[in-house]
Amino acid sequence: MASDKPTRRRNYSDALKAQVMAECEVPGTSVAKVALAHGINANVVHRWRQIQREGKPSLPTLSSGFVPVSLASAPVPSESVASADIRVELRRGAIAMTIKWPTSAAAEFAAWTRELLR
Repeated sequence: MASDKPTRRRNYSDALKAQVMAECEVPGTSVAKVALAHGINANVVHRWRQIQREGKPSLPTLSSGFVPVSLASAPVPSESVASADIRVELRRGAIAMTIKWPTSAAAEFAAWTRELLR
């Protein structure tokens, strides 16, 4: 009993084909494993490789070059920011206290705070 539905072929993007082909070129890589990872039948990938070996221009190539990126230089913190103090205000009932601690000794401040809150 044959189905009356026409079979429909999947279309894969050029970018996906190029990525799959590039992954298959890695030494020791299984074509079937790469195909399975992308949800593609291994026979389809083998066909793409055959087309590529025959030199037919139907498959895209993935450029492995770098894309130049311009990065702005990181802002240098001013001395006032680097020498800022840690400032904490504690209030308990009628008592209020402000504690200033140098940021260069932040680890000691953390230890002191842990002891205070015990």
